[in-house]
Amino acid sequence: MRQTPLAGRAAFPGRATFAGRAGAVLTAGLVLAAAAACGGGTASGGGNGDPKTLTYWASNQGADIAADQKVLAPELAKFERQTGIKVKLEVVPWSDLLNRILAATTSGQGPDVLNIGNTWSASLQATGGLLPFDGAAMAEVGGAGRFVPAALASTGAKGKPPAAVPLYSLAYGLYYNKKMFADANLQPPRTWQEMVDAGRKLTKDGKHGIAVEGASIPENVHAAFNIGQMYGADFFTPDGKPQFATPQAVKAVKSYIDLIAADKIAAPGNAEYSANQSINDFATGKAAMLMWQATTSGLTNLGMKPGDWGVVPLPAPSPAPPGGRGVTSMVAGINIAVFKNTGNRDGALKFVKFMTGDAEQKVLNKAYGSLPAVTAAQNDPAFDTPDLKVFKQILATGAAPLPQVPEESQFETAVGTAMKDLFADAAAGKPVTEERVRDALAAAQEQMGE
Repeated sequence: MRQTPLAGRAAFPGRATFAGRAGAVLTAGLVLAAAAACGGGTASGGGNGDPKTLTYWASNQGADIAADQKVLAPELAKFERQTGIKVKLEVVPWSDLLNRILAATTSGQGPDVLNIGNTWSASLQATGGLLPFDGAAMAEVGGAGRFVPAALASTGAKGKPPAAVPLYSLAYGLYYNKKMFADANLQPPRTWQEMVDAGRKLTKDGKHGIAVEGASIPENVHAAFNIGQMYGADFFTPDGKPQFATPQAVKAVKSYIDLIAADKIAAPGNAEYSANQSINDFATGKAAMLMWQATTSGLTNLGMKPGDWGVVPLPAPSPAPPGGRGVTSMVAGINIAVFKNTGNRDGALKFVKFMTGDAEQKVLNKAYGSLPAVTAAQNDPAFDTPDLKVFKQILATGAAPLPQVPEESQFETAVGTAMKDLFADAAAGKPVTEERVRDALAAAQEQMGE
């Protein structure tokens, strides 16, 4: 999902991460509120019927909106030269994007093409506001076989035509500070216990073994899913019913909260982090490890050099818990969708094909430090840096999509908030037992109305 900017904040919601923060607006009452707030603020391209004009809502991927405009402007000009179609660009902040999309799907007035966090796919698919990528539409953008399978799996509910196609892709890994590890005579951790043991040795002199974003709802739920996969946790039944407080989920969530609570390898102040302060702590040597998506630009902007860090897959418990899976990461990323009420369907699909074409995938993902969502473009040498090689491998063999159910965004909000409260307890020195975690997850499930 990575729903925060790739380059500046170095996180997808995922996009991807704003979905968790805004998931509650998918309830009926807030959808109506979004519609009422729509007014004339949405772009008019969805209904203008002009074959030579498109409107595009791009998510904020760079350090700021101006950075995105700088990246995208020459590419949109290239598309206009190739097709004669002018694209009117609006870069929408993550703090506004989901509300804007919901208002558009409710009112029927929206852009022609838009970016969505990939974890929103099933939720937005359920609104009926996005053009389904059925066989014909998928063929018009080059066919489903072009896309990385894991990324394509995060485009909507199973058994239904995708609500979007992948644009930018990422996965989670464990960053570690090479010098801090070398000075402590430590090797990169291969198991969860090795990570905790290393963290204890590195927690001294005001520094900590790892940094976490304890008040970030999306980062919390991403961790719950990533670690939950290692324990075999399913947060929804096969027929889509929430089951947040299973023994597997409890153990997974507790192991993450224990980084502050029992293990004490993350600073208690991390319980208040929600704006990527953990990246700053890692980049400035205050923490030796960081669980994050590809963030080369974020780290180099803070003074690190690529050789200063290494990346390995998130360490799993050993021995593997019964039912545990060989998955260490959610499929993170941004999808590109077409508004169902577009007045220029053909032009919109041409634009999607352009943005997901091999050439543009290389240009855009190089600029943002993400991975191409199409297989052929990933073979470019630019995506063979040591850390991106690790992320490519994780995405190819060790990643799974968050639950593709209509209630997914509500799930993110409920579980992410529960974990935020648990981190607050841990920071205050209150015991975080399995029973406490189970109760918190059960209360989150009750919020789903089940």
